[in-house]
Amino acid sequence: MLTAGIDLAAEDANTAVAWIRWTARGAVLEELTVGAGDDQLLRAASAADKAGIDCPLGWPEPFVEFILAHHRGDLVAPTELIGRDWRRRLAWRRTDLVGQELTGRLSLSVAADRIAHTAMRCAALLARLAEDGHPVDRSGGGTVVEVYPAASLKQWGLPHQGYKGRQNSDALNDLVDRLTIATPWLQLGAFEPLCRGSDHAIDAVVAALTARAAAIGRATRPGPDDLAAAATEGWIALPTTSLTSLITSLRRADGMPDEEPLDVVRAGQPIPGLS
Repeated sequence: MLTAGIDLAAEDANTAVAWIRWTARGAVLEELTVGAGDDQLLRAASAADKAGIDCPLGWPEPFVEFILAHHRGDLVAPTELIGRDWRRRLAWRRTDLVGQELTGRLSLSVAADRIAHTAMRCAALLARLAEDGHPVDRSGGGTVVEVYPAASLKQWGLPHQGYKGRQNSDALNDLVDRLTIATPWLQLGAFEPLCRGSDHAIDAVVAALTARAAAIGRATRPGPDDLAAAATEGWIALPTTSLTSLITSLRRADGMPDEEPLDVVRAGQPIPGLS
């Protein structure tokens, strides 16, 4: 299996893409690029069995309806007080709120934050993929799946904040150290210095790892009640098992169950959106 991870930015300079090849014995980082253009991203998404994109794949349905009504001039003024709760319903998608319940992290609002610039680029990339005949399902059922590297790192018990930017190089190196210890089966090879020198690079690697979790059914998926929203808004795939489980099958050859899921799953707590 080949998975790709894309740390998408509005401009090429801060965009990174990683390719990870998976075998029964382990995984190899085959390619890693920082400063990736659209053609490189499309090549990765086209070649991979699963591609994780760190970017919202859609906008909140209420926000889209609000903008369209305002554009047409037939917006009905809300009867309730226009305040924080009203704006919150417009600004965040269902998957953002589910992710916050699960991880304690609230994603940036694609409707009200600068990440919207990146989402515009992402929408164009998805359109080109669809034109080329690749299945694009924003809920994660097709070639691409939405990922959130910081939330994945938190799920895996790794440092998940404070490692971005040149001023935080020590924290970035600590993250790479911790990741390599947790994944002795992952060969970063000649790309390890790049991972240590760029938070975009390591985020792309984490995105590719998360894509693997989604590909083998070990990441959150929208439940029946959320499927319609996920199809248009997108859905963040959060890993539900440990990193080690990414290189094992769902069942070992001897028929014994594979290692148990993460504590949040093992505790029996309901995970919103998990089918």
